[in-house]
Amino acid sequence: MNKIQSIHKAHTKQLVKVIFLLYLFLFMSAKSKAQKTDKFMGETVNYDEEAVPAYLLPDVLKTGNGKKITSVKNWEAKRRPEILSLFEENIYGKIPPRLDSLKFMISNIDSNAMNGKALLKEIQITVWRKGNFISIPLVIFIPNHRNKPAPAFLLINNRSKKNTDPTRVEKSTFWPAEMIIDSGYAIAAFHNADITPDRKDSYQQGLLEKIFPEEIHKPDGIKAIGAWAWAASGVMDYFQTDNDLDFNKIAIVGHSRGGKTALWAAAQDQRFAMVLSSCSGSTGAALARRRYGETVSLINRQFPHWFNDNYKKYNNQVDHLPVDQHMLIGLIAPRPVYVTNATEDRWADPRGSFLALVNAKPVYDLYKKKTMLPASFPDTNSPIIHSAIGYHFRDGKHDLNVYDWTNFIKFANYNYKR
Repeated sequence: MNKIQSIHKAHTKQLVKVIFLLYLFLFMSAKSKAQKTDKFMGETVNYDEEAVPAYLLPDVLKTGNGKKITSVKNWEAKRRPEILSLFEENIYGKIPPRLDSLKFMISNIDSNAMNGKALLKEIQITVWRKGNFISIPLVIFIPNHRNKPAPAFLLINNRSKKNTDPTRVEKSTFWPAEMIIDSGYAIAAFHNADITPDRKDSYQQGLLEKIFPEEIHKPDGIKAIGAWAWAASGVMDYFQTDNDLDFNKIAIVGHSRGGKTALWAAAQDQRFAMVLSSCSGSTGAALARRRYGETVSLINRQFPHWFNDNYKKYNNQVDHLPVDQHMLIGLIAPRPVYVTNATEDRWADPRGSFLALVNAKPVYDLYKKKTMLPASFPDTNSPIIHSAIGYHFRDGKHDLNVYDWTNFIKFANYNYKR
């Protein structure tokens, strides 16, 4: 009897174990499935590659009337202006008219900054139009130990001003100025809120309200991202006057919404020698037609003040967009472009950002630029540096950090042949 009870007890334990393992498997499967989607603002957010719909990208080298572009000459004369106009009309807004005047004033200078390593300049860029003006503060550190003008990185700072503190009381990995100076580059920054507030209820204040009020109600008028990109070009106007800087080697840098802005600024203003875009996601580097992570609908609903009103027509019909973000990257060619993503930032669609670079490659091929993008999505922490199109997918969260800047420097060194 005891033997029978013992056998029954053993079988019961085994059955309980099997049931527990089955339950655990079903639970983990359900959890895994749940993690492939999310809800935000009432919409389902897709994080499942298998659920990415079939899509057809517009051909970056085929004009609106179906003519194939096969030469740099025809790209620059026909297709490039056509694509730029489509982005202006449908997404970012048309470039505003010229100003009445643009003035630069040094508000502070320190030749012994960073314990003698750098020259600090604080500049006030004042823009005038029709009797109104705004001033844009700019901070620049330039290496002291150099024998020629310094190449520079310009950051669009979309975080706290503490990140770009000119006194260096506050130091931040978002803008590691000392590291940049030690590498032989100048480092500059302006704050996006000094141009236009990043708020849907008051973005009109600043540049738009005072300088370009007619843009506010135009369906294709610029909003916040267009205003910040416009300001970046104003900074380039200043750089052209500063003999301490190598004007032909100015790289624009941005993170998140700043990364979107950096790509658009470089697409418009070909004076930028290079663009470095961190975790820019939807309407930055990521392909819209993939509908992965943040979508056109979500970005327009959450941030209605970033892009023009025409863009909202495509919230639920993204396949009707005459452009996609690989074409924005194509507008930057032949200049080097570097894009980053992070493992904990699926919202920004890392794979879609990489695919935008891949699909921009035909434009770089026209210019016979060396590109070394792999055939498949790269491994984590495996940066693509020795290429006109660079990319990395790093460990971590939605951020701009020392790992990113370290690779930006390497990428710039390679492409500037330093």
